[in-house]
Amino acid sequence: MNQISNQLSLAAAPGEVVLREETVRDFFAREALLDRAFGLGRWRKTCERLRVGRLPAPGLAFTAVCDGVLVGTLRFWSIEAGVVDGAGREALLLGPIAVSASLRSNGLGGTMIRHGLERARELGHKAVLLVGDAPYYERFGFSRAGAEQLDLPGPVELARFLALDLQPGALDGAQGLVRATGALAETECERRLAA
Repeated sequence: MNQISNQLSLAAAPGEVVLREETVRDFFAREALLDRAFGLGRWRKTCERLRVGRLPAPGLAFTAVCDGVLVGTLRFWSIEAGVVDGAGREALLLGPIAVSASLRSNGLGGTMIRHGLERARELGHKAVLLVGDAPYYERFGFSRAGAEQLDLPGPVELARFLALDLQPGALDGAQGLVRATGALAETECERRLAA
């Protein structure tokens, strides 16, 4: 298994995977990795409606690089997770996450998720939603609780619509439609960072 480092350093030992914040230079490699992982059907997914044309949440877009090659990507997006007492409930949407086929089952995906969730906590975010396989995401604390009264702007298998409170009770009472709140990409450089 390759060694994985959370350092934001460009100096890595050969074969070492380094997690770092995404840059605009990652655009083509990131998109190619996502196409290989999910196919072109990824653009039709319901969660894409919450990402399209928007920038990832500040400080919450990561890449994994090994020997100068992008081998992983994980991004979070600013959303409103329904309302509580008439006010929108701020949260994050996790995804997509992709890992190069040559590194799958080596723990890189889990390392990236733990790193991203910890960073989200450090930045003061209170909750995260995602659409994914419950048996995989349960190990990080995700469950249907918190998402049960929320709706996405399109079809989704309810068993795959999961939530995680980063702060206890963050999604208590949240109900209604999840909507995008992140900044819109305006410049060409921003569009390469956007979904």
